[in-house]
Amino acid sequence: MKKIKVLKSIFLILLLLTLIACGAQRDGNEVIQEPVENENEIENTDKDDEPLVSVERIESYENMEISDWLDENTVIVSKENDSLEKMRLEELSDLYPRSLYSYNINTNEYKLVKEQENIFLGGAVLSGDNKHLLYYGNSLGDPIYYVMNLDTLEAFNIAGAYSANWADNGVVVGGSYRGGAYSASTSGEISPLGDFENESLFIVRKINDRVYYNTNSDTSLMVLDLISKQSNSLNIDNVYDVLPSPEGEQLLVLQIKDSRKNLILCDSDGGNIQILAEGEEIGGVSWSLDQRMIAYSIKDTLGEGIYVYDLLENKEIKIVSDVESSIIHWSPSGEKLVYLEYSEVDHKSSVVYMKYDID
Repeated sequence: MKKIKVLKSIFLILLLLTLIACGAQRDGNEVIQEPVENENEIENTDKDDEPLVSVERIESYENMEISDWLDENTVIVSKENDSLEKMRLEELSDLYPRSLYSYNINTNEYKLVKEQENIFLGGAVLSGDNKHLLYYGNSLGDPIYYVMNLDTLEAFNIAGAYSANWADNGVVVGGSYRGGAYSASTSGEISPLGDFENESLFIVRKINDRVYYNTNSDTSLMVLDLISKQSNSLNIDNVYDVLPSPEGEQLLVLQIKDSRKNLILCDSDGGNIQILAEGEEIGGVSWSLDQRMIAYSIKDTLGEGIYVYDLLENKEIKIVSDVESSIIHWSPSGEKLVYLEYSEVDHKSSVVYMKYDID
């Protein structure tokens, strides 16, 4: 129970650290400063032992939170908006609200997507068809989750939600402060998910007719069949996150084991368990769209960095050193990925351009 509360606190702290420093005008285009080359990439000096994946270059973007890819060259960004008045709360009165933008990494131009007075907007993630945007807003305290139609730019909030993730069929699922789980359609219809009554859920993920979950009192990973109404254990305890593969046939499971973290790959029924990585901290876990590559960051006694794991070759490759990231996203082609670095005062996003030597 204490571990779960700590994890929730860390999550909320990370949200409040997402404070960015660039301005924008409504419906206008502006050129952002040129990205800078990053020197943390790994160089391979052995010509006879070329890695399966190598880094061509890394471009960094200061004071920007890049959270997803609209297409291969356009990302979704959260940053400070100095066209709005500063925040009203005394603790935040030196800061401007943060707004959402689309940003072209080739032209360095951005366009406003959503702005709102006296609120920080961030964490924006696209639906599978790129027609809707899930994001959060907060000023001080718990975030409020919203779903926006990108054609009309109309949005609704998911009342009472303390977590929110896209499910496989374009709906949002998560846990409710009132207990149990919910399902929200992109048209704004919100209904209970499963028969959890007043249970205090921690993880809620949905694939087709299966809901993966655990509770604050029992952190073992469970799966509920929505048709048979039967729940079964996947026999993995101390779970703090689950990431289904794009096609829903496999799971990446993050587990606390003693004082360390494990990244586990398994089938959707919990079979064929394989530990891919372990460390003091593991974050930023992300599937490539073709499901071949997995990206993640590791912090351990020997250092920290970002890795990719090739599931076909069963090999782990370190691509960036001296970086710990809690957010990593692959581009649609899998030829780039973006990672976010937090600092005490701000954070920056970096785009990694990769070269593959694989079949």
